[in-house]
Amino acid sequence: MLLRYFYDRHLAQASYLIACQQCGEALVIDPARDIRPYLAVAEQEGLRITQVTETHIHADFVSGARELAAATGAQLYLSAEGGPDWQYAYADSNTRLLHDGDHWNLGRIQIEALHTPGHTPEHLVFLVTDTAGADSPMGLFTGDCLFVGNAGRPDLLEKAAGKTGTKEAGAHQQFASLNRLKSLPDYLQIWPGHGAGSACGKGLGSVPSSTLGYEKRFNPALQFTDEAAFVDWLLADQPEAPRYFGQMKRVNKDGPALLRDLAQPARLTDPAALQQAAEEGLVIDTRPATAFAQGHAPRTVHIPLSSPQFNTYAGWYVRYDQPTWLIADADSQEEALTLLRAIGVDDIPGIFDPAVIDDLTQSLPQITPEEAVLLVSHGAFLLDVRGADEYRSERIAGAHHIPMGYVPVYACDLPKDRPLIVQCGGGVRSMVVASLLQRAGFDRVMNLSGGIDGWKRAHLPVETG
Repeated sequence: MLLRYFYDRHLAQASYLIACQQCGEALVIDPARDIRPYLAVAEQEGLRITQVTETHIHADFVSGARELAAATGAQLYLSAEGGPDWQYAYADSNTRLLHDGDHWNLGRIQIEALHTPGHTPEHLVFLVTDTAGADSPMGLFTGDCLFVGNAGRPDLLEKAAGKTGTKEAGAHQQFASLNRLKSLPDYLQIWPGHGAGSACGKGLGSVPSSTLGYEKRFNPALQFTDEAAFVDWLLADQPEAPRYFGQMKRVNKDGPALLRDLAQPARLTDPAALQQAAEEGLVIDTRPATAFAQGHAPRTVHIPLSSPQFNTYAGWYVRYDQPTWLIADADSQEEALTLLRAIGVDDIPGIFDPAVIDDLTQSLPQITPEEAVLLVSHGAFLLDVRGADEYRSERIAGAHHIPMGYVPVYACDLPKDRPLIVQCGGGVRSMVVASLLQRAGFDRVMNLSGGIDGWKRAHLPVETG
C-alpha cells in the first residue's frame, strides 16, 4: 500500500492518496479543487486514479471530487447518510452511495465506511486494511470528526449554512461518534482532514497524524464521560466561521462547476475600467501592504497574496452574486485565481495590471504604537479586529472589539468624525479591514503597524485574562 499526504496551508486542509501498487490503482480522499497535485503523483508513481471519495460535504473549500472524477473517469464514493437534506445532487451512474458499514476494495486494500454524524449529518470516516499483509485495519481517515488534539465543531450548519437549531443535536451526535471511535484499537493511525488554523474546529494540532491511542490519552475531546459536559465544552469558544462557508455547503452538495467550463479573466490596463469595477463589485488588490499603503485605487480592498490566509480573508467579503476583480501582476495571476476558485469565487471577469493604479492613488496611513497612544489620548477610536479568543487572552486597554469578518455588519456603529485606528495581531488583518472601511467612506482610518505584537515590542501595557 502506498500513502501520500497533501496539505493546503491556506485552508489548513489535508487530502490523501492511497494506492494498491500491485494493481496500479489509486483512491483519493477529500481532494481539493486543484487536482494537479494528485495527477502529478499518480503519473510519477505509475498509477491510475480509479476511485475518489470524501468524508462529508465540506464547508471551507470547494471539493475536487467531481473535478477529479471528470478528469480521470474514476468512480465516486459518496455518503448516502444524513437524511434527504444531505444527499449529493450530482451523484450519477458512476457514483456508489455509501452507508454505515459498507466495504469496497482498491486492489488488495479494503476500505470500510463508518457513519460518524456530528460535524455534519452525513459524515463518514474510513477504516483501511491492507489485506496483502494484514487482516486488521491499519488506520482511519477521520475527516472532520476527529482531529489531532480536538474534534470537529457541530455548529457550522447553524452559523454558516443557516440551519437553525442544529448545533446542540450535532454536539450530541459528535459525542456518540467519538465514543464509537474510542472503542476501536489504540494502534490505529489517525489521518485527519485539517490541521492548525482551520475554522472547522478549535485548538487543532499542527502534527499531521497521530494514533488513536495517543488521542485517547491526550485529546480533550476524548476525555469526557458526561455527555452534557461534552456538549457545553464543544460548543464553547469556537472560532468565527467565515461567511463563505454557507456558500461552500450549497456548492459541494449541488456539484461544483468544472474548472474547464469557467471563463478565463481578461488582462486589463484601463484606469476607467478599474474605477467602474470598484463601483460595481469587489476589487481585491493583492500587492504587498507597503505598496497598498503608499498608493492604491479608491474603493479597492487590500488582501495580500503573500498572506497564508489570502482566500480565507477574501471569503469574508466576497459576494457570490457579484463579480470579483483582482489587481495582480502577471506572475501572481495563476496563484490568485487558484486560491479564489478554491473557495468558489468563479465570477472573475478581469485582472488589472498594478501599473493602472499610477493615476488613481489614495493612501492608507500607517502609525506606530507610540503615535497610537497619543492619538487615543486625544479621542481616536481603537478597533481590535482579531478573533474573540485572541481578544479574551490579551488586549490593548480601551480597544473596541469586532472580529474582522463582522466589521461590515457593524460599520454603521463606528465613528466617522474622529480618527479610527485599526489593530490586529501583526498588522495584516487590520490592513484588510482598514482598506474595507476606507472603501465604505471612513476617510480618517489608519492602520496600527505591527498590531498588538508591535505594541508589546514597544513595551506598552496590555490587559490579560
